[in-house]
Amino acid sequence: MVIKNAIVCDIDGEREVDVCIENGIITQIGSNLNGEEIIDAEGLYFMPLLVDTNIRVQDSALNAKNIKAISDEALSGGIGHIVLNPNSTPAIDNEIVLEFAQNGLHDLSGAKVDLMINALREDATLSNIAILLKRGAVVPYMSTIAKNDLAIKIAQYCQMYDVTLFCKAEDNSLISSGVMLEGDVSSKLGLAGIPDLSEVLHVSRMIEIARHFKIKILFKSIASPRSIYLIDKAKKDGVSVTCEVSIHHLLNSDEACKNFNTTAKLNPPLASQSDRIELMEALKNSQIDILTTLHQPSSPVNKEVAFYDAAYGCEGLKNAMSLYYTKLVKSGIVSMKELVRLCVKNPSDAIKEECGEIKVGQKANAMLFDPAKVVTMDEKLSLYDGEALYGEIKRIFY
Repeated sequence: MVIKNAIVCDIDGEREVDVCIENGIITQIGSNLNGEEIIDAEGLYFMPLLVDTNIRVQDSALNAKNIKAISDEALSGGIGHIVLNPNSTPAIDNEIVLEFAQNGLHDLSGAKVDLMINALREDATLSNIAILLKRGAVVPYMSTIAKNDLAIKIAQYCQMYDVTLFCKAEDNSLISSGVMLEGDVSSKLGLAGIPDLSEVLHVSRMIEIARHFKIKILFKSIASPRSIYLIDKAKKDGVSVTCEVSIHHLLNSDEACKNFNTTAKLNPPLASQSDRIELMEALKNSQIDILTTLHQPSSPVNKEVAFYDAAYGCEGLKNAMSLYYTKLVKSGIVSMKELVRLCVKNPSDAIKEECGEIKVGQKANAMLFDPAKVVTMDEKLSLYDGEALYGEIKRIFY
């Protein structure tokens, strides 16, 4: 099979070349290639499938059915590899649940699914990180509700096994009663707020742990510009820290919660409008390393209730590539090459995978994407439901 006239785009940029794929492997890249099957892809992008390392299953209920559904949905949206958040029911924090989840990975026809493990059990004791990593978990995940002694032990395991620590910065005493960002909007709605200091305090703490133990930390779903500033400063000092931000926090502020819109009840909470603008500037300045859809689907019964009682999260997998393209690339905020860095290369690096480059000898793991086609977002519990988006996936090579 030869793909001709496409715009090949990866971390090295865009170029017009032909690509030959045989048995799922890229065998040739060049000009005037010929084969038995020719695909004329004029006007289309040929680019790597995306990688998302912060995904939850329906209602966080961990079972084979939900894993298969999330795998299929991810691939339809242009995402070829996902890593499940371990805060599920049951939580992935012991060998039995890990094996149970791994049994659900067999015979998947959609996106590849990997598992991270929760370094803390529900009773706040340490899980058996060493055994769980040896049995196939890709990375440990830690909330900073962990006390210092446990955080240090987790860091030592990461040092020992040379894995990136996926870290959610939050303060248990500050998030326990709040349901959205503390500010003008929460006051007008009469809802208890969570101060952004909850995140910033623990980003500072974990930066120092990363510095001391010389480990890699990926801060998950960052929402405060101050946190990004601290992480960026630490990077310049040689500390191996990176940050992930969700597309929702770049595009929406806490004003989306007006009228008690439970679809906008996210964890972490949406930032103020001024902070949202700063987050977008940080993206433009390459201070954000990874983007995520932060997909956390819930049944209507868990969302169509009072704001305080509603489940956290919104949907984001369906038309994910179209959403990224419309809101970030077509609007001129990032280039397609930069999108590949944010959504393929960097997240795959965090789990020790090599993705993001179209090259000979590599499994295709790519899509043909039509940027001119208009599609309608159809996810009832999405912040973009009903919106017209640019870009449609014409074919997936996987």
